[in-house]
Amino acid sequence: MMERVLSLDDVRVEGRVVLLRIDINSPLDPSTGAFLDVTRIVEILPTMHRLSKSKVVILCHQSRPGKRDFTTTSGHARELGRLLGRPVKWVNDIYGDRALLAIDELKMGEILMLNNVRMDEEEMSRNNDSFELLADSEMVQRLSGIADIFVNDAFACAHRNSPSMTGFTYALPCVAGELMKKEIDALQKALKNPIRPCIAVLGGIKIDDSIAVADNMLREGTADEVWATGGVANLLLSLSEHYPGSPSMSFLEQELGDAWWPTVEIAKKLLLDFPDAIILPVDVAANVADNRVDMKVEDLPIEAPIFDLGVQSILKLSAAIRSAGTIILNGPAGVFELDNFAFGTIEMLNACAESSAYVVIGGGHTATLVGQRGLAGRMGHLSTGGGACLDFIAGRNMPAISSLTESAARFGIDIIEENQPQA
Repeated sequence: MMERVLSLDDVRVEGRVVLLRIDINSPLDPSTGAFLDVTRIVEILPTMHRLSKSKVVILCHQSRPGKRDFTTTSGHARELGRLLGRPVKWVNDIYGDRALLAIDELKMGEILMLNNVRMDEEEMSRNNDSFELLADSEMVQRLSGIADIFVNDAFACAHRNSPSMTGFTYALPCVAGELMKKEIDALQKALKNPIRPCIAVLGGIKIDDSIAVADNMLREGTADEVWATGGVANLLLSLSEHYPGSPSMSFLEQELGDAWWPTVEIAKKLLLDFPDAIILPVDVAANVADNRVDMKVEDLPIEAPIFDLGVQSILKLSAAIRSAGTIILNGPAGVFELDNFAFGTIEMLNACAESSAYVVIGGGHTATLVGQRGLAGRMGHLSTGGGACLDFIAGRNMPAISSLTESAARFGIDIIEENQPQA
C-alpha cells in the first residue's frame, strides 16, 4: 500500500509563493514551432485554478538537448496564458539573478514561467543522485529560498529523478497537484481493488515495458488474465511453438537492443507460471506486398511482417473486454497507421468504449488515438504519462511519488495543522 501523498486539499496556498513543476512537453510543428497538441497544457489547468490566489513560479521543460523541438518555454507561457485566460509572464532564466528578480517582482495572483529546466546541466546529469544530494543542486539551493511550498503536477515525469522533480523533497513541503493526484488515485483504484474480472490488454512495440506490467499484475494477483496483442503477442507466440517469422522477430530484437534477452527470460517464466492466464492470438494478419493476409497461428511462420491481430482473435478480445470489470490497456494491437491493419486497434478501443468496465488507457499513441476518435469521455481514465503510467503499473520505483511521500512524512504534520481553521 502506498504511503500517504499530500495534495492541495491538505495545504493552504492562498497568499503563498508556490513553486510548481508541470509537464507541458508538447509536439511542435518543425517548420513553424506551433503547437500541434495542447492536451498536456489543458490537463494542468485545474491546478492553475487552485493556485489563483498564490504567487506561482512554474518549472517545466520542452523535449531534451539534441532534439529538433528542444526550445525555450516562451511559447508555452503564451499558450498557457491563452488557455487560462490570464497573463503568464516568462523569463529567459531558470534560477539566475534575472529569474530571482522576476520572482521578487511578482504579485500575488500572478504567474511566472521560468525557462526550460533541461537547459540546466545539473537537471540532465544528476539523475542518479539521492534526494539528499539533489538538495545541494544550484536549482534547489536558489529557488527553495524564495518559495513556501513545492507542488508537483508533472505525472508524465514521475518516473524521472532530477533536481526539478525530486530535489525539493527535504527543502520545501512537497504536495501533489490536481493532475498528479488524479493519476495516482485512478491507477491505485485499478490496481489495488479492481472490479473482477480484471484483464490487462498489452501490445505495441515497447514489449519490455508490457512484459514487466504483465509480470507485476499476474504475480500480485491484480490481473485475472493478460491478453497479448501487437509486438507482445509476437514475442509470446515465438515462445509457444508458433514462431511468427524472421521479419517480425528481427524487428522486435532490434527495437529492444540490450533489453531483448532479459525480456525473453521474464516472458518464458510467465508462460511457465501462468499458462492459463495469458491469452494469445489464434490468428494474425501479415503484410504481404501491402495486402492484408489473415492466417491461423498454426500456419506460421511467414516471411512477411505481422501487422495486426486476425479477425477471430479480435472478436475474442472484444468479447473479453465487454465482459470485464476492469481493463488496463496499453499499446495498439497492430500498425494502426495503415488502414489495412487498423482493424484490431479500432475494434479493441470501440469495445472498451462500449464496456461498462473501469478502463485505464496508458499514455502514448493509444491515448492519442482514443482522443482523436472522440472516445476519451467513455474511458475510466486516460493517462497523460506513457512511460510513467507503465512504470507505475509495473510496480517500478517512481522517484517523484517517493519524493512526495518522503516530504509528507517530514513536513506533513506541520502542514496539516497549519491548514486547519483557527478556533
